[in-house]
Amino acid sequence: MEITDLTQRFGSVPAVDRLSLTIPSGMFYGIVGPNGAGKTTTLTAVCGLREPTSGTVRIAGHDLRTDREAALAQLGVMMDGLSLPERLTAAEVLRYGAGLRGLDDGWRDRAEDLLEVLGLAAVPRTLVVEYSTGMRKKINLALALLHRPRVLVLDEPFEAIDPVSAHSIERVLRQYVDGGGTVVMSSHIMDFVERNCRRVAVVVGGRLLAEGPVEEVAAGRTLNERFVELVGADPVRPLKWLS
Repeated sequence: MEITDLTQRFGSVPAVDRLSLTIPSGMFYGIVGPNGAGKTTTLTAVCGLREPTSGTVRIAGHDLRTDREAALAQLGVMMDGLSLPERLTAAEVLRYGAGLRGLDDGWRDRAEDLLEVLGLAAVPRTLVVEYSTGMRKKINLALALLHRPRVLVLDEPFEAIDPVSAHSIERVLRQYVDGGGTVVMSSHIMDFVERNCRRVAVVVGGRLLAEGPVEEVAAGRTLNERFVELVGADPVRPLKWLS
């Protein structure tokens, strides 16, 4: 994925300001930043869910603006807020997704594998409307992977989920990257980013503050410590009434 001078304005407010990133194939790439930094806005634009004010995005060599269909065919997306068919089971959701993408019969074996490794095969008759947050994350990931995309874009994939679900998702993502796939992920969980990502971008106020291999950005500290130092934490005055 190649992002060049990406800018997203809402009125006069720049949510993303001339952001440029080059993410090689086979890379596990993290994007971190405080709340309101522009991470989700950036990922929404690179997924084609929002038209950026300016700038270009190329996915697997295809320009998202001029060759949209080819670019999106190479992309899998897992983001909060994307609707799911609530009255279907997990298997039915994947069948529906395969039909929308016009996939050949090879998707069936992939669907069975995904449901098994993500723990959704254990609840074959449960409808999506009854799913927990973790289960919704997992069926969204299965949908994103079903067509074997070259790039996965994940927005806060581990937010508000239990450790068991997080472990399942992490395991699948590692297999995907080991097989040559590219993951572009925003997260507030610095431990996961430090453990899995090869490169990381720190975004603040819609601008790129730091970028590079995780070890270089961390500069001898934990990534969390370096992040707080880069972003700048406001001092918290003591509250006497809490003592």
